[in-house]
Amino acid sequence: MPADLRSRHPAGRFVAVHVDDLDRVPLDHGEWRPVRRPLDITGFSANAYSARAAGDALIEPHDEDSPGSGRHEELYVVLAGAAAFTVDGDRVEAPTGTLLFVPPGVRREALATAPDTTVLVVGGKPGAALPVSPFEHWYAAEPAYLAGDYRRAAEIASAGLADWPEHAALHYQLACYRALAGEREQALEHLRRAVAADARVREWAATDDDLDAIRDDPAWPA
Repeated sequence: MPADLRSRHPAGRFVAVHVDDLDRVPLDHGEWRPVRRPLDITGFSANAYSARAAGDALIEPHDEDSPGSGRHEELYVVLAGAAAFTVDGDRVEAPTGTLLFVPPGVRREALATAPDTTVLVVGGKPGAALPVSPFEHWYAAEPAYLAGDYRRAAEIASAGLADWPEHAALHYQLACYRALAGEREQALEHLRRAVAADARVREWAATDDDLDAIRDDPAWPA
């Protein structure tokens, strides 16, 4: 990547580059497009690989157990073109937009099947990036909530409390689910804990129809 790209972000707040602006480092298996190093990413590994012609090698054969590996689980994202992966002996066709996850210890390699193919690879040691963001838990509960299965929504979102025991927004969402499920005491306890963690919760709750069933309770947080 040209040296000046790293200095184009405003006051160090973020970096935005196009994949075509990344360096191309020739390898025996296509071209390495460094991502993590020039962007100074520290939370996960990220690189891209490109092949100019169909049939060219793209991802070298490896299983993430070799001495040069990070023993990472890897997510392959086909950004452009198309590829054919061989994973543990199985062929996987991967057109643009394909996401392929491979855990460590599993053999994988890929060839380009279209010109100008680029694959982004995001990797990390299993479990190292956890916990996941709190929002993922109530996003995962959304289908159950929309289907009116409020107890199931609460069950799904409650898994987040193991990592985020005092997270205001998570407790607030659980208060809504429990209130809608008719679980009054549990709803009020979640709401109390949400308010204790973030005073803004009172504003959210003031006009939220999901909490109407408990709004008149003397235990409603003042």
